[in-house]
Amino acid sequence: MTGTVEDKLKSLGVSLPPAAKPAGSYVPVVQSGNLLFISGQIPMGPDGLQYIGKCGAGMSVEDAQAAAKMCALNILGQVKGAVGSLDKVARIVKLNGFVNSTPDFPDHPKVINGASDFFVEVFGEKGQHARAAVGVANLPFGVAVEVEAIVEITP
Repeated sequence: MTGTVEDKLKSLGVSLPPAAKPAGSYVPVVQSGNLLFISGQIPMGPDGLQYIGKCGAGMSVEDAQAAAKMCALNILGQVKGAVGSLDKVARIVKLNGFVNSTPDFPDHPKVINGASDFFVEVFGEKGQHARAAVGVANLPFGVAVEVEAIVEITP
C-alpha cells in the first residue's frame, strides 16, 4: 500500500529505489530502539553508479548536489526496506555527508544541501536534521558523494 510519503515522492517526480545490497562486510541498516542507523549510501541509480568524479576537479557543485539528493533517495530506500513504510519516519535526526574533493574545494556544505533540502522537501519539519559535511580524498568507486543517516521511526 502506498503511504503519504511515497505519494509525496511521486508528486515530486521521484521513484523510490529498492534497498541496495551492501558492497562489503557490513549491514545497510541497524535498528536500535526507535533509531535506524543507515550505512553510507552512494549515488546508485537505476542504471548503476552515477556522478563519478571529484569536486574541484571537474565535478560541478550542482552535479554533486544532485548526487547528494540521489544518496538521500537511496537512504529512503533503505528505510522502507527496514521498516516497510516511509510513513513510520518520525524524524531525520542526523546526516553525515562526505564529498570527494580536492584539498582546496570550499563548498562541502553546499554539496550536502542536495540531501538536506530533499529531506525537508519530502518531510517538512520532520526532515530538518543535524549534519556534518566533510571533504575526503576519495570515496568508494570514485563517486562524488556518500551520505549516511540516523532516522527516528515510530514504533
